[in-house]
Amino acid sequence: MNPLPTWLPEPVRRVLTPPVWTWLTRGLLAGLRSVLLAIGTLTTNITLFVLFVVSTVLTVAGVGIFLVPLVALGVRAVADLDRRLLAQWTGVEIPVPYRPRPANAGIWRLYRWVVTDPATWRDLAWLVLSIQFVGLLLIAPAALIAYGIEGILGVPVLLYFVIDWYGYGVFWPMDNLAEALLSWPQAAVLLPAGLTLTPHTLRWFALFSQWLLAPTRAAALAVRVDRLTQTRTETVDAQATELRRIERDLHDGAQARLVAVSMKIGLAEELLARDPEAALRLMAQAREHSGMALAELRDLVRGIHPPVLAERGLDGAVQALALTVPLPVDVDISLPGRPLAPVESAAYFAIAETVTNAVKHARALHISIRLGYDQGRLLMVVRDDGRGGALPDGTGLRGIERRLAAFDGTMSVASPPGGPTTVTMELPCELSSPRTSPSSGTA
Repeated sequence: MNPLPTWLPEPVRRVLTPPVWTWLTRGLLAGLRSVLLAIGTLTTNITLFVLFVVSTVLTVAGVGIFLVPLVALGVRAVADLDRRLLAQWTGVEIPVPYRPRPANAGIWRLYRWVVTDPATWRDLAWLVLSIQFVGLLLIAPAALIAYGIEGILGVPVLLYFVIDWYGYGVFWPMDNLAEALLSWPQAAVLLPAGLTLTPHTLRWFALFSQWLLAPTRAAALAVRVDRLTQTRTETVDAQATELRRIERDLHDGAQARLVAVSMKIGLAEELLARDPEAALRLMAQAREHSGMALAELRDLVRGIHPPVLAERGLDGAVQALALTVPLPVDVDISLPGRPLAPVESAAYFAIAETVTNAVKHARALHISIRLGYDQGRLLMVVRDDGRGGALPDGTGLRGIERRLAAFDGTMSVASPPGGPTTVTMELPCELSSPRTSPSSGTA
């Protein structure tokens, strides 16, 4: 609920209670957005539709092969802008349906990429149909607000004394002063109707755009298959890299120490008869090296799958992780069960990497971790009060995204300059071993 601004006079503040103020500002903002969207739609969509038709016709002459991809990219840029605006203004998310652009493609391949993509023709239908719906869903409700404001401000009454042909509402023209004064009760009906209706019509326009601009079921499935194929390749590469790292760590660390232990034990055996003290010293060194090798093996295993994760589950592992962070960490966990081990491991390391990034790079003073489960998805939110400006394509966050993508998970980052930074991660999964109560706490 929006608080009332302090600059409003006290009599106005008594009338405009917080709910009324919220309703008023919501309607006015929706009306302004509807007008801006209508202007953009009528200007750009008509122009782009004409250009698309002309460039398609010119394909016969060969020129269209160059023009069609350019115009189609322009249409996609405008459609993407509408996707972002409508998502921000109405909350209606419209996924991008386009096929990936071919790498190092010539003009003929670009032309085929555009004309064979079903999303191109759905964009064209959107160009045409959106123009038809602009008047009904955007202009008319916003005009109702403007017309109501005109009546409330008494413009018809003022113009009655200046222009003899002016009218308002059902009185056109106004033949006497009484009809001019009746603009106020009419406006008192029109303005609330416009303020109430406009947020809904703006959302209806967003739903209409979603119907045409979002991927079809087949296209969404194809995009998901492409994404899974790409993430599978990245996961295989990442696993190969991890295996090489483990092999290198074993070769250079624990294996080298175990070889040294074996050599020292062999030397001790040779010295045992003729120099027992030297043999004892070698055995002591061998015991020390064996302890180091064991510690390195434990660290290596902990990096693959932490023992606390296997013993206490994701909630206990995250609680333990929070205790090791040199910052205050609030932990709020509500999990009715445990995910499968691979998903649990991916979730734990994603949270750990996110927290590490916050500690190392964000200059944060406080971190909060929230875990929950809803409708078949494990939700993880890590928030810090640092300096912000985190880039989703950075090395650390990109690695987290790859780890989650292997399980068809997603990650989004909100990090305006100056902070705070919020990393939201989701993993589709099923839970087992129901719990009787959630856990939460502060570390």
